[in-house]
Formats: sequence, structure tokens, C-alpha cells
Amino acid sequence: MAAKKDYFGLSWIVSLILAIIPVTSWICGAVTRFQEGKYVAAIIRLVFGFTIVWVLDLIFMVMNKSILRILDI
Repeated sequence: MAAKKDYFGLSWIVSLILAIIPVTSWICGAVTRFQEGKYVAAIIRLVFGFTIVWVLDLIFMVMNKSILRILDI
């Protein structure tokens, strides 16, 4: 089974680099959620993207090799 790729199907290392930069993490996270049809999660990322969601994305990206999926409503 292939590993789920984040941020437009990019590899983990590229997604990690994008997640480190707050602006790209905010934009990529929201756009990715809109593409997946998870509109509430996308709006939460747009509103809180520069705060706790960004920190949680970094933690999840390093620990689980996946962006934060807990807000996928």
C-alpha cells in the first residue's frame, strides 16, 4: 500500500519544507483541504493557519510524516 502523500501529492521532504514556512503551510493546507472537499477544515486552516494549526502541522509532519488530519471534518 502506497503511503499517503501530502500537499498536492508531493513527497514527504518537500511537504516538510513547505510546512516549515508559515505562509506556504497556510496556503497549501487550505487549498489541499478545499480540493479534498473538507470545507470546514479548510476554513479552520484559513482562520487559525498562522497559529496553533501551523505548529501542529510541524509536529505531525515530523512525528507521523503526515500533515495534521485531526481537523478533517
